[in-house]
Formats: sequence, structure tokens, C-alpha cells
Amino acid sequence: MFATRHMDSASDFSSVVLVASLGGMDAFGAVVAGLPTWFAVPVVVVQHRPLTFQPDALAAALARRTGLTVRVAENGTTAHQPGVTVVPGSTAATIDAEGLWRLQRASPDLGAGDALLMSSAEVGRTIAVILTGYQADGSRGCRAVKTRGGRVLVQDPTGARAPSMPANAIATGCADFVLPLHRIPTALLALTTAPGAADLFTVPLPPWARLSS
Repeated sequence: MFATRHMDSASDFSSVVLVASLGGMDAFGAVVAGLPTWFAVPVVVVQHRPLTFQPDALAAALARRTGLTVRVAENGTTAHQPGVTVVPGSTAATIDAEGLWRLQRASPDLGAGDALLMSSAEVGRTIAVILTGYQADGSRGCRAVKTRGGRVLVQDPTGARAPSMPANAIATGCADFVLPLHRIPTALLALTTAPGAADLFTVPLPPWARLSS
């Protein structure tokens, strides 16, 4: 855990969105545990999981891993609070033009990670972090993030409990960095706090990149 520190400069990014499925609780915990209590960019986590009664188990687990404030997203409240916001299970969470949460039942046609990333990219420069999980949720979202000036970090599939989601994100050609899990917090700190890092640390799209699904 890091000591408290006052941050004078605003980040170029409006939010960090962590997306995972199988193995997500451990992966989220590793990322938020590596962030200092003064980390000013809002962090949102979304995982494929069933809807549970309060208290939210994922939120409770993350609160034990970080000194950042942890809360559960609520419909109609601001989506840009500092700390960690957890999307409820079986929920499609999007951010509207006023920066407010809009929550509805998850749809089989659009992954919860894609829905959140696509809406977040529309309202502000976003850092997408695609973590362990099956299938391809997050791939459409990271395309939206990349084309709107955001950055895409992907967990190295070789170290993921379930490699499909990271591998599919990498296959889009939109990943700026593919990193071991323990390196992701350092990358987030560099991107959000180092002057000029947002523009310095970016990877041009390769000619084979797929920006539409």
C-alpha cells in the first residue's frame, strides 16, 4: 500500500475500466492493490457474474485490498467519482452524456465490458484494461477506446487464468501494451501521472488492425 500523497496535476484520462470474467476477482484485486490511495482517476470494474444481494461480494473483496474508496454503481449517480466503482452482476452499465450511470439487465447481444467501454469512450478519454476471461468481451470496447484517443492495456494471456478475453483483445490490433498482471498498476500510474505520458506511451495501429467487429 502506498502512502497518501496530494496530486496537483489532472490526468489526461477520465476513467480506467477493468474488464474480466473467470478469475476476475483475483485479477482486479491485484490491480487495485497496486494503486496508491492518491490515485485520482476513477476506476470501474466489470465482471461476468450473477447478480447478488447486498453487500456486493466483489466490492467487499476489493475493499479489503485497497485504501481507495470502493462503491457499487447506482443508477442515476455520477460515474466519475474517485476510487473504485463496481458494476453489479448481470448488469449492463453505461455512462450517459451527463456522466451518469445507466444500469439495465445485461444483454446476450453485447458483453457488459463492451457496453461499458463503448459508452465510456464516448464521454471521455478512457484506459481499457482487459483481464482474464473466456470469450471475447472487451474487444469491441477496446476498439472504441483506441479510436477515441484512449489507451488499451491487456493482461498477458500466458499468465491469465482464462486467456480468451486477452487474446481476443490483442487480435484487434488495438492493444498499446500487453503486460503481466503485476505490471499493470505501474503502467496505469505512468499513463495517468507522468507529464506527457498519455501521448508518449501509445502504439500506432498496425495495418491489419480491425476497428470494426
